[in-house]
Amino acid sequence: MSARTGGGLFTRERTPVGTWLKIASGEPAEIMAYAGFDFVVIDLEHAPLDLQTAYRLINSAAALGMTPLVRVPDKTPSTIQKILDAGAMGILVPHVDTVEQAEAVGRACRFPPHGVRGAGGTSRAGAWGLRPNAEYIATGNDDVLCIPQLESVEAIKAAPEMLALDTVDAVFVGAADLSMSMGTTPAAPEVAELIGSATEAAHAAGKRLGLAFGGVPERAARAVRDGCDFVLLSNDTSMLADAARGLVTAFRDATA
Repeated sequence: MSARTGGGLFTRERTPVGTWLKIASGEPAEIMAYAGFDFVVIDLEHAPLDLQTAYRLINSAAALGMTPLVRVPDKTPSTIQKILDAGAMGILVPHVDTVEQAEAVGRACRFPPHGVRGAGGTSRAGAWGLRPNAEYIATGNDDVLCIPQLESVEAIKAAPEMLALDTVDAVFVGAADLSMSMGTTPAAPEVAELIGSATEAAHAAGKRLGLAFGGVPERAARAVRDGCDFVLLSNDTSMLADAARGLVTAFRDATA
């Protein structure tokens, strides 16, 4: 398997389970920690969160014992650098379709000579300059996770070559976007076949593959039995929405 562990995320005996954070507040991060999640992914792609909010959520998650990952909104090295210097232990990068894109993203995560990430040892990742510089550089190169998202047929086909890159540690298949690009649904057999292909490619490279399952833990458990290595269940906004609607519906039914 990949040597990088994301601050211990991939050294656990059990399958890591996480959730997305989309609310610009620290309380959901606390709740997810108390609920038992292993990691969170702070979502800068599909939520109105800014870098300062992500910065605070990274700190909250880490302080509560979860591994803080961030889904960045784009592939630019400047965005990736700010997120990693904020203390994130890894990034998910949307819509990585080619080996060239995966290579560029991977290099943005690593310091020279392995990449192009600039030194920022006075940031949180460097403990405000109190962390030895060699340790700061070593952590960035040896522990931070780079996880491209595969969300097209083109990306799935390129997965073996992406996973052969030393700078890439795992892949995450976005089944919703993948199926939409194919004109079908996430439950379609052809989508499952592509996910299986990506899983085989990841394991052949000694690396990991992750999937998201909304609020359906049974599907996630089946996927783990089929080889999925880490899972995301629901998100803070959906959990709140589902609980709220459930309460109102139960009350209306009881008083009908």
